[in-house]
Amino acid sequence: MNITNAFAPSYASARSQFLAAASRAGARIESHAHPLRGRDGEDLAMDLALVGSSDAQHLLIVSSACHGAEGYCGSGVQVHALHDGPWLEHARDNGVAVLYIHALNPFGFSHIRRVTHENVDINRNFQDFSGPLPLNEAYREVHKLVLPEQWPPSVANEAALAAATPKLQAVVTKGQHEFPCGLFFGGKEPTWSNLTLRQVLRDYGTRAQRIAWIDLHTGLGPSGVGERICACADDPVALQRARSWWDSGGATKVTSIYDGSSTSALLTGLMWNAIYQECPQAEYTGIALEYGTVPMERLLLALRAEQWLQLHPQTDATLARQIKQEFLAVFYTDTDAWKRQIIDQARAALFQAVQGLAGR
Repeated sequence: MNITNAFAPSYASARSQFLAAASRAGARIESHAHPLRGRDGEDLAMDLALVGSSDAQHLLIVSSACHGAEGYCGSGVQVHALHDGPWLEHARDNGVAVLYIHALNPFGFSHIRRVTHENVDINRNFQDFSGPLPLNEAYREVHKLVLPEQWPPSVANEAALAAATPKLQAVVTKGQHEFPCGLFFGGKEPTWSNLTLRQVLRDYGTRAQRIAWIDLHTGLGPSGVGERICACADDPVALQRARSWWDSGGATKVTSIYDGSSTSALLTGLMWNAIYQECPQAEYTGIALEYGTVPMERLLLALRAEQWLQLHPQTDATLARQIKQEFLAVFYTDTDAWKRQIIDQARAALFQAVQGLAGR
């Protein structure tokens, strides 16, 4: 398949391409319908495609759109993989079943938002809600500055925000459970995506003895470079295993949020925690494959603007359109060169995952 043709201009077309590619690959297809409709009135769903045996001892999960708008990239990777004959043959010959999860957050994908319809960041939502939730007192101090009354923010607002914290990325992206209309809100209860994903893991993962997971993201780091962030518990054994599978040195070195080597801040409520809870029988190894797009300052400004827009629905149509266009641009670089970088790095990581699962 031509690389650029794997990427779609909307959620609806991405979903259609994914389902067609899955059918072509002979996958077992299942869909979990979302309760709401898409931006253009289309059906929304978390779609699954399993290539390989449901009883396979080795399972690779490849997921997209944990953060909705990032699905423009992740879906392209999945569609290309389902058309990639040598890749499909490699996984089959090594006894590895591959579960593609398309659009963990279909609402955000369709509506060009990062969060769910509950305004929740899925990757901060996997908490123990029976007890006290993590506090982010630093975010509390800057919440009103991050989301001012007017947009664009005033010079005074930006100066006050800069004075309040020199580490805005770490403060904001860590996650918070205090402001439901704020940035990186982790929620007060499990989201639809949280509950649905847990059911998927129980349905597809409880028979496997070894599970790998590549979760596709965009936004952090140099443009087109896929940082491989270890998505395992704070466990040196798991980190070493991830590095033995995926670490090729240089730009493809496996990083960790726990030792400070990642561009990501230290986060809480991460999605992959569910593997340990729903599939405790399996040895688990995973990475978030995080593709860079734009400088962090631009990314944070776009995140603030889009959240501000949600709080001001009567905003002038021209400004609203500009905010949305910029929001998509900071998570998806719509150029052939960027897309080729994405596919090349994803393909390498897929082959490495199969080799790791097969113990080769």
